[in-house]
Amino acid sequence: MGIDNKTLIKIDTCGIYYRDLNARLREVMQNGTQKIELTNVCGQRYIGTDLNKKVDIEIHGTPGNDMGAFMNGPKIVVYGNAQDGCGNTMNEGEIVVHGHAGDITGLSARGGKIFIRDDVGYRAGIHMKEYKEKKPTIVIGGTAQDFLGEYMAGGVLVLLGMNLKAGEKHKARFVGTGMHGGVIYIKGEIEDYQLGKEVGIVELDENDLTVLHQLVHEFCAHFGCDADSILNQKFIKLFPRYLRPYGRLYAY
Repeated sequence: MGIDNKTLIKIDTCGIYYRDLNARLREVMQNGTQKIELTNVCGQRYIGTDLNKKVDIEIHGTPGNDMGAFMNGPKIVVYGNAQDGCGNTMNEGEIVVHGHAGDITGLSARGGKIFIRDDVGYRAGIHMKEYKEKKPTIVIGGTAQDFLGEYMAGGVLVLLGMNLKAGEKHKARFVGTGMHGGVIYIKGEIEDYQLGKEVGIVELDENDLTVLHQLVHEFCAHFGCDADSILNQKFIKLFPRYLRPYGRLYAY
């Protein structure tokens, strides 16, 4: 464990139990640290959870489940893959993953931004919601497994499909099942049978194009790709057709 100064602290996490690591992160944040570099990360859970100050955390390796859960301000950059639940219920901040992310990415997020360079697992964006002026955002460079945007109540999901071959379609099914808020932008084609019955498809309007332009440029700034070549391709917009699609199931 090496300390350069208060602006940058480097921690070799090899063999450090996740609770001890997270206690150490909270300790160094109280000393005005601006950047924390974690090396040899291998499955430690809850990294960055519940941190509420602006600090840059750079992770080299594979963090465990619920990285950045309940996070309120920090920026986490992962040079590797992330496991399940990254950004779980995050309130503010940014997560950038130079690799894949697992299931339930952005579960119940109510603010902040998540950028995944490659693919995500099942139920990405499930229960995303907006809170006052906060609007959570997830941009996925690759594709997703089933139930993308399930029960989504707010926010923005972008699926770029950059790793799909020419003519290859997204394979996710039940996209937007139970969706009753927010919006999903998808580059490429998706069949009606792959969608939840609660969502519809429309062309993008000027406001949509403005939002998409900003998010794609942010994505490309993180991962070094060409925004214009992405934006010149066709996108579709998925929107919720009903405010409370299952309201009658719980009404007396």
